Amino acid sequence: MKFTFVTLFPNLIEFYFQDSILKRAVESGFVEYEFYNPRDYTQNKHLKVDAPMISGGAGMLMTCQPLFDCLDAIKAKNEEAYIIFPLAAAKAFKQNDAKRLSKKKNIVFVSGRYEGIDERVIEKYADEVFSIGEFILTGGELPSLTMMDAISRNVEGVLGNAESLEVESYENQLLEAPSFAKPEIFENLSVVKEFLKGNHSKISDLKFQMSICKTKYYRPNKEKR
Repeated sequence: MKFTFVTLFPNLIEFYFQDSILKRAVESGFVEYEFYNPRDYTQNKHLKVDAPMISGGAGMLMTCQPLFDCLDAIKAKNEEAYIIFPLAAAKAFKQNDAKRLSKKKNIVFVSGRYEGIDERVIEKYADEVFSIGEFILTGGELPSLTMMDAISRNVEGVLGNAESLEVESYENQLLEAPSFAKPEIFENLSVVKEFLKGNHSKISDLKFQMSICKTKYYRPNKEKR
């Protein structure tokens, strides 16, 4: 899978591919990434990519021309490019979206800056728009990274043990049960005794009940479907 990032600040994103799982995924060829900078496409002699908002308002907006030309160049290179805009005013990004989007061949994340992006860019080019939470960030790079990470984990071959995907939070509308590692006792804090007895059926049942309790506590309005 290829991830394409449209951003004014590639350095904010590239570091994330330099270590751990994603580094191995890139080295193994499961994941590719590339960058497009709208500033490289601006026709403004001062390389500006922003302008004041029509009708007034605080701050500046990223303008149409650089983004139109940038996204046209991406689509000309790859007709299968699937363009996503991280936005505050959008539907919530969910685990099912990550799984579904992991089947795409090329996902393009368009990271806004300043007060956002001219709506005409979104209307023309967006295949989907997502929010990662009810809060405001200074740019779209972190949401793009967040969604990329969640999607890439579902790309075949990226995780060393694909079974780990089956027991994670949100896979069955429940939060993941608590987990423990050795030693069995640390500073007088003990592992749940049933986990030590080797009865996998009972352990599975207990984890399921613990998942229900955790979900009720942290997501009291979350319905099991």
